[in-house]
Parts: sequence; C-alpha cells; structure tokens
Amino acid sequence: MDTLEFSSCFPPANDFQGNCRLVAAFPDENHFKVKPEVAAVNHSSTFQKSIPADVKQDSTDGSHDTDHSDAILKFISQMLMEEEDLENMPCMLQDCLALQATERSLYDVLLNNDNYADSTTTCDCAAGESYSGKYSSSSSVSSTSEVESRGKKNHFREETDSFEIDRCSKHVESCDFESEPIEMYDNVLLCGRSDGDSCEKSKKVWRGHNRGRPKGSKKHGITREVVDLTGLLIQCAQAVANHDLRTANELLIRIRQHSSSHGDSTERLAHYFATALEARLAGTGMELYAALLTRRISAAEILKAYKTLINACPFRKMSNMLANRTINKLAVGASSLHIVDFGILYGFQWPCLIRALSERPGGPPKLHVTGIDLPQPGFRPADRVAETGRRLAKYCTRFGVPFEYTSIAQKWETIKVEDIKIEEGEVLVVNSLYRLQNVSDETVITTSPRDAVLRLIRKINPDMFIFGVVNGTYNIPYFVTRFREALFQYSSLFDMFDATMDREDENRLLLEGQLYGKEALNIIACEGSERVEQPETYKQWKVRNKRAGFRQVPLDAEIVKCVKNKVKMEYHVDFSVDEDGKWMLQGWKGRVLHALSCWQPANKSS
Repeated sequence: MDTLEFSSCFPPANDFQGNCRLVAAFPDENHFKVKPEVAAVNHSSTFQKSIPADVKQDSTDGSHDTDHSDAILKFISQMLMEEEDLENMPCMLQDCLALQATERSLYDVLLNNDNYADSTTTCDCAAGESYSGKYSSSSSVSSTSEVESRGKKNHFREETDSFEIDRCSKHVESCDFESEPIEMYDNVLLCGRSDGDSCEKSKKVWRGHNRGRPKGSKKHGITREVVDLTGLLIQCAQAVANHDLRTANELLIRIRQHSSSHGDSTERLAHYFATALEARLAGTGMELYAALLTRRISAAEILKAYKTLINACPFRKMSNMLANRTINKLAVGASSLHIVDFGILYGFQWPCLIRALSERPGGPPKLHVTGIDLPQPGFRPADRVAETGRRLAKYCTRFGVPFEYTSIAQKWETIKVEDIKIEEGEVLVVNSLYRLQNVSDETVITTSPRDAVLRLIRKINPDMFIFGVVNGTYNIPYFVTRFREALFQYSSLFDMFDATMDREDENRLLLEGQLYGKEALNIIACEGSERVEQPETYKQWKVRNKRAGFRQVPLDAEIVKCVKNKVKMEYHVDFSVDEDGKWMLQGWKGRVLHALSCWQPANKSS
C-alpha cells in the first residue's frame, strides 16, 4: 500500500481518508512525497505502479502528440464523487479574493489613520506558528454585509435573477441545498475516450448554431421597445462620473426596464453593469462586492460550472493543452521534473500532464509540484492548497508517477527563492495562467507587487516560464474609459455564452452572476486597492516581462497547429486561435480575450 507523508504547520482537523495518512513533522512544513509504505520516512521514492488497463490501451510511444485533454473532466468527476466535503467547502478562488479585497480595503483605512504604525496584527495558526498580515479574519466581510443591508436599497437582490443569489444565500444557512445526488453528473463529467463520440456530437452541434437566441421577437403578441442598452450604459457611466445623480438615476431606471439576468446576452450584461453603476453611484461598491463574496457557493457547484465552461469555451482547456505539451516536450529524457505553479487552485491543469508522463517509454520522471496560491481566510490559510496536493498525489499513485508536493499559501510578492525547494539537475518550469491580473501593480502600490513576482520568477531561473494572461484594456484610472473597455470585453463573453449555452442553464447563471458579474462589479464600482481585477494587454505584459529580465521564446509550431485544429473541430465556429509576436491568442468574433506565451531568463541559453 502506498502512503503520503505529509507535514504542515496547519494540520487538518481530520486525517485524510484513503490510501494515505497524514504525519505532522517539522521542519518540512507543507511538503510531502508519494512513497512505498515499507520505505524509510526520509526516503524519496521512485516507485512504479501498474497503469490501469483503460489507460494502457490508449498508450502510444509517449510523445507529446498524445491527447489527454479530456483527463480534466475525469479529474473533476473524481473530485465530485469521492470528496463529499466539497458540498460544504466554499469556492477556493472566491475565498482568496475575499481576503485580498478586505485586506486591501483595511490597509487603505489604516494608511489614513494616525496609529497606522500599530495596525499590523498577527493571528495564531498553530502551536509555534503564525500567519501575519494586515488582516486575516473573515469578520470584516460579514460586517460589510451588514453595512450594505442598512444602506442604500440593493436592487441586485430585487431583480428576477434572485435565483443564483438566493441559492448562494441559502448555502450560508445550510449546506444541504443540493437536492440531486452527485452521481447523476457522472455521464456528463466523464467526457473522455470512453464516450468520446457522444461528447464530440454535443460539441459540434454548436458550430454555426446560436443556442441562446430566442426563436421569435414577439411574446404573446406584444412587441417590445427596442433600445440601445450599450449606448444607455455609456451615457449612464458619464453621468455617474460627472456626479449627475438625476440623469444617472433616470438612465438606470430605463436600463432596468429593458434588462434581465435571464434575457439575451445584451440584457444580461446590462443588468449586471447597471448593478455596478448603482453601487458606484451610492458609494457602496466594496460593500456590495464583499457581500457577494460572503454568499458562498460550494466548491462542488464551482466544479460543475467549470465543467460546463471548459466544454463550451476552449480558452482554459487549450491553454492547459499547449502548456502541458510544451512541458512534456521540454522534459524528454529528464529524470526529475519540477513545476512551480503560481495560482494552482484545484490543480485542474495537471492530470492531463500526469497521464502523459505515465506513458513515457522507460517510465515517468519524478514529478515535483510546488503549488502556490493566496491564503484562505481563517486560522488555516494553507489548508486548501495542501489539499490540492493530496488530490494530485492520488492521481499520480493511480498512474504510477513518483510525486512530491510543496504547498505555499501567502502573498506571492513575499515569497523567497529559498521557499521553493529547487534541486540540482531537475527540469524546472514556472507556470502561471490567468492569475497575475489579481496581483497589484504600481498604480496601487508604488513598489509594484506585480513586478516583484516577476523578479522572483527570474531569480528562480526556470528552464521555461509559461505565462497566460487575460487580454484586458480596462486597468486604467479614468473611469469612463475603463467602463467602456470593460463593456466591450464583457459583451464578447456574454455573447459567447449566449451562443454556446442554454439560457436557463444553472451553471451559466452561476458563471454570469457569481464570476463575471462580480468581476464587473469590482472593475466598475471599486477604486484603488479595492479593485482586485487589474488585467493588462499581452503587449503590456511583454514589456513588463522584458523589464524583469526575460526573453520570449517561440511557441512549438506543431502544438499550436494541434490547438487550432482542436478548436476548429470541437468548438463554435466563432472561436479563434491566432499568433502574434510569439503569443498564442484566443478570442471570440475577432476580439482577443486570452493570450499565452513562453519565456526564459535573458541570460539562459536556449
């Protein structure tokens, strides 16, 4: 029997159940290895297990051309079926951003306080250990919810879209709101080789067919007034910027009459943007944003919505595919592969790579993953990052890949190279996909934590730095311009959902309301350190990366070609994959939404 050796300064309340056990031991905190039970405690194992029969029959020569992109769906399915506690856990990313937003907000308050020097607090996490920061308690989030309830009337709750908000509110009171057994999702989640034909059929039906569009323009013989909601929203934003309360309120009333969270893409977008404008007008942006974060949805619901998203939209799945194949090709012939993942969350990216490594001729290399993410609120900020490692360890055990995991949960700019256990002779890769936009730049903090993270990655001196960004032009201080750019960006996203998902799909409602609607609220209604959504264009990131000491390397032409073919065959015809200046660009109807590139330290030879 295989076991996990695990040691952490934040020990979980209960032992991990399954083919592993937890062992508290210092000083190797937040670190474990997969090893045979008969081995010594300090021995680094390189054991082999027989690969399941269903995997062997698909195996090839281990080349990077083998397609394991559907392994992520099986990984999600396994999580939903085996981890019952996911029903009670809040979304990992939501908790991270909640702590980050409230921490920044409190920082601003304290900065203006005469007693700022005494403001730093420390929260005891375990015997002999502590988690220090400007703020580490979730109580502030709850208090903002009370402020919002006593303040301006919140139209966000009054609209017909109370479906997703009410469901999340009920979850705070009871974690048993799931009325359907998780097993019923097996057929749709297990979308891999076993049922690939049906999966392909369901995807190809999107091509050239707009699923979200209504069949007619009239309802019960009543013709609706046609209005330019985009124009009304921009006019309203200008009125809000000019503090013209009367005009802004009149426009908001009109927008509300023609918007709905259950309408077409423009009506849904107008609904959420109107909510954000109302919050900015009332000065309650941070309060409403924090209140939405307290309406916690379970991790299980997030996983189901994520499954829907990756089936409908290729952005994340294709990014993972390009990154994993690049890593697999880089590590050919290596005996040890170390991946440092900034923003690991649930680790969805790595099952595909683990499976590909298991099929390598001569056996897989030792895989060491350093999972880095922001701390969670409460007294065990590193627990969820460590849980991701335990989950990946079970996957490695199944496929016979020697595995080591180190978890780090703290602000990324405070991490030191010494915290990352780098060994001589290993292939070292740093991976960061679509999360650096939540790290503050120089417009918020003059020392620029964003640049500090890039300098840290440069000091790590990786063989490859794989970098994915949300291509956004709305990280600017001028409100009207930022609003207009955000409006165009999210118009593309909501139009994409309308074309690829059914209108009453619960997962679509959750994504629009609890992910993209909440992002829009933060972008529009929050300023300064309270605004945690701060994307840049890929060209701006290129300048920033070069300034940090990186040089860009070309993408593998064969891998990019494979990504293009897969998007063309399996996704809606309006999705695009292009290249520009060594970046792979993904977009919708000509608008670039995501970009991915590969980098190396400038002084490292190719």
